[in-house]
Amino acid sequence: MSAAFPFDPILLDALRNARFIVALTGAGISAESGLATFRDAQAGLWARFDPREFATPSAFARHPKRVWDWYAWRREQVASARPNAGHFALADLERRAHAFALVTQNVDGLHQRAGSRNVIELHGNIGRVRCSSEGTRVELWDESGEDVPRCPRCGALLRPDVVWFDEMLPAEALAAAQDAARRCDALLAIGTSAEVYPAAALPASARAAGAIVVEINPNETSLSRRAHHVLRGPAGEILPALLARLALPAS
Repeated sequence: MSAAFPFDPILLDALRNARFIVALTGAGISAESGLATFRDAQAGLWARFDPREFATPSAFARHPKRVWDWYAWRREQVASARPNAGHFALADLERRAHAFALVTQNVDGLHQRAGSRNVIELHGNIGRVRCSSEGTRVELWDESGEDVPRCPRCGALLRPDVVWFDEMLPAEALAAAQDAARRCDALLAIGTSAEVYPAAALPASARAAGAIVVEINPNETSLSRRAHHVLRGPAGEILPALLARLALPAS
C-alpha cells in the first residue's frame, strides 16, 4: 500500500511533529461506505431530489410528512451502512496524535461508530431529532402513526436534527471548528468538495495561521491548488497507508 502512495518525507515529518491535527471530512469519505453524496452530477442526492422540496424549513412547513418520510428513508440507509477503512484510520489517528479534532460536514455518525471521540458535527446528525419549535433534542419518538411525531413537551412537530438550506450552522460547533482550524499544525481535508461555506473556509484559516493543509480526495477540487500536499485517491486506501508510514505510537 505504501508503495502505491509515495508520501513526501516533508509531509510525514510535519505530521509526526504536529502537536494538533485537524481532519475536515465531507461526503466523499462516506461515499466509500455506500452512502450517496449530495453534489455528484449523476448519483448525488441533489441530482435526484430537489433540495428545496426536502431540505428547507419552508419545505417542512408545506409538507412535513413528506420531508419526515424522506429523512426516515435516509436514516434507514445510514443505519445499514458501515464505517470504512478511512473512518477507522481517523479514529486510530486520534488515539495516536498529541491532540486531534475531527470536523465533519457529514450527518451519518459513521465517525463515532468507528471510534472517533472528539467529533465536531457542523451539519447535525440524521440519527437525532429535535423539536421544530423549541429546538430541544428528543431521544425517543414514536413513528408508528400516520402523522409526523410530536414533541412530548410542547406538542410541536419533530424534525431531523440536521442543518437545512436557509439555516445557520450550530454556533457552538462552528466556533469550535474555527478555533481548531486556527490552532492546528496540520489540517487534513478529506472527501470534501470545499464548496460549502463556512466549512470550506476552514482550510484557508488553518493555512493563514501557519498550518500545513493536506487534501485527500480522488478528484480535483477548488482546494487542490491551495493545499500544500495533495494525495489523490480514496480515503479508505490513503489514510491507512499514511498512518502506517507515520508509525505513531499509541497514546
